[in-house]
Amino acid sequence: MSGAARPQTQVDFLNGLPHRKHPGVTNLKTLSLPEQLQKAAQAIIHGKELARLADRAVSLTNFLWSRKRAPDNKTLRERAMSLEKALWEKAKEEGTDIESQQLETQIRKQVLSELRKTTHHWTPMSYDGEQGVVYMTARLAGGYAAVKRALNEIKKKDPSFAPHSLLDFGSGLGTVVWASHSFWGDSLKEMVCVDSSGPMNSLAERLLKGGSDHGEPHIKQVYFRQFLPVSPKVQFDLVVGAFSLSELSSQSEREETLFTLWRKTSNYLVLVENGTKEGHHILMEARTALLAKQEQTVYDSRRPTVFAPCSHELACPKLSQLPTVPCNFNQFYNPLPLPWNPDRQTERFSYLILSRTSLVGADGSGECGGWARLIAPVLRRPRHVHCQMCCSTGELKRVVVTASRHGRDVYRCARNSDWGDQLPLMQPEECN
Repeated sequence: MSGAARPQTQVDFLNGLPHRKHPGVTNLKTLSLPEQLQKAAQAIIHGKELARLADRAVSLTNFLWSRKRAPDNKTLRERAMSLEKALWEKAKEEGTDIESQQLETQIRKQVLSELRKTTHHWTPMSYDGEQGVVYMTARLAGGYAAVKRALNEIKKKDPSFAPHSLLDFGSGLGTVVWASHSFWGDSLKEMVCVDSSGPMNSLAERLLKGGSDHGEPHIKQVYFRQFLPVSPKVQFDLVVGAFSLSELSSQSEREETLFTLWRKTSNYLVLVENGTKEGHHILMEARTALLAKQEQTVYDSRRPTVFAPCSHELACPKLSQLPTVPCNFNQFYNPLPLPWNPDRQTERFSYLILSRTSLVGADGSGECGGWARLIAPVLRRPRHVHCQMCCSTGELKRVVVTASRHGRDVYRCARNSDWGDQLPLMQPEECN
């Protein structure tokens, strides 16, 4: 193996750290809600005393997990034209005696009927006070776990980052505020939460105040709005959209909102969605739009770079090679201590972080820049480790890591890594 193809040496990437804490480890142990948030949620739940709360929470969780994007008009037109063409060809083959105008009417009815059967009937989510509590019961802990795990990428790989301002789009229960505060509570001075639902904003405020309407908020300088700030020149150090792009009614609305959020980003834009095929596709749609398109009016000329989870800025290999398998990750967490909940659950999510700077990221700069990302559970075997990785070359690879081939340090790091972490396999030869 040539010297250029070898992984980085221990002095290069471990910096004196033990292998179990190497720089590529970004997974977190089982997460719990902050004590104040958990107590506030319990107080609200006990105060409401909703009937069949457990069943309703499970039903809502399943519905949100299976939720698809709103069908785009362009896609619907293409499907309709394809169906109409197939039906005309079938009619010609069968040599029907029906008059042309009558046949055309019949085919159009068949096309509409088929579209109604096969098209996802998307409707916007609406939360009143009661449904908000059901949503909190179902998603508070899991949503918090996903957001905190995504933000940990920034905390771990850019330790000098100390945001003063936060914008949370589609803020819902305010879990982004709580997760961000757990990392940067000393530096954050302004946190703006934007959600179109008034009842959801009220519920998030109550959670900050310990479950009451009149208490002192546990986290100060949090402001709730129903609309994004108007001025395009106002920027925030950290902008987050968690489980919110999927709630927009069309691709054009998602793209317009995405560019608005990017304009308001001074450092990092963090997007989180369900770890489903739909969630992954929404994030890759956003990634492609920001990397490939240019706005007519540019207020900040710094181009976006992919910070995480991708180790490159090429086309997503999963979309082309494994289109039905989303790029997602797991985070264990302790749910709300309610009678029907188990002690531990798993949140499966997809995420995308874009940066205004190239301090670290897919371009190879920074201590983990260009490292391969583990995209599946690591299989540990005697004297070797099976790893499925997305490499900096834009390829998916299955690599058997051994001490003899890759060096003791990389081997030990691989044994101590898991799904979602990064490994110091930077050269194309190492991803074979």
